[in-house]
Amino acid sequence: MTPLQHARHSGISRRPWPTTRTRSSSETSGSDSPRDRSLITVASLVALYRVNELPFHLNKALDNGITKDELIELITHLAFYSGWPTASSALTLARRVLDDRKV
Repeated sequence: MTPLQHARHSGISRRPWPTTRTRSSSETSGSDSPRDRSLITVASLVALYRVNELPFHLNKALDNGITKDELIELITHLAFYSGWPTASSALTLARRVLDDRKV
């Protein structure tokens, strides 16, 4: 079974949360840093316009050490790839999260 097939099979046969966020680097062949995973998750949610999930993951990103400036830069960068409307919505949500946390 290839690593991709194994990941797909594992995801289907058991609940992926929170195991996908806590897999070791031997299972992922890469970084298992919560910070890196948060960057990837937030970028994906912004690009796919998943505004319902974004506030939770913005908070988790901050908890995982991502700074306010890094979040703003990530969202601004994605504006060129996912479109200005997605970035604008994400910035509005990020502003709310940052204001709530007094960051």
